[in-house]
Amino acid sequence: MRSERSGRVAGVLLAAGSSRRMGSNKLLLSFEGETLLRRSARRAAAAGLSPVVVVLGHEADRAAAELAGLSLVVVVNPDHARGMNGSIRAGVRAVPEDAAAAVILLADMPLVTPAMVGRVVERYREGGARIVAATYGDVAAPPLLYDRSLFPELGDLDGDGCGKRVLKKHREEAATVALPPEALLDLDEPGDYDRARGHAGGGGPPS
Repeated sequence: MRSERSGRVAGVLLAAGSSRRMGSNKLLLSFEGETLLRRSARRAAAAGLSPVVVVLGHEADRAAAELAGLSLVVVVNPDHARGMNGSIRAGVRAVPEDAAAAVILLADMPLVTPAMVGRVVERYREGGARIVAATYGDVAAPPLLYDRSLFPELGDLDGDGCGKRVLKKHREEAATVALPPEALLDLDEPGDYDRARGHAGGGGPPS
């Protein structure tokens, strides 16, 4: 049975990676006065996602301390070094049964605003689509919304890219929301961090 689209939509914020290319834990870097991790979690909540499930892994204790005082569900993926799929599974398992859908977000995409996430959820509530993907030019990337009916598929797939494989399989049931191409920037290397701060300080996507 198709879930009720008027029900709450959860967020699953992936924040378990080891930041090897950055050289230090990128999610603990300062961004606009707070760590990138705390900022990303706070923005997910500001978008109206409820609850926000944050999946930690690398330096989980340090990361959890950065989330103190926020109303979140924190889970730890002990196998985070094996890739993102395990974190998606852990996050989706923690989504409450009364949630109609979940939005997968990456904690290292600082130019994605609450308003952008809200547009993805709004498109879902319009009805019909089981998946809503953000597109940046011709690239589909998070935030990616999955209807609850697809949670078993997200949990069953092995290997890398389970979310995108589910999207590909159900392409005819998917809708898209076009977002500014510059918001696709994720922080993998030191230069990405500098570029993101430049956008956020002036000329970046509006919130």
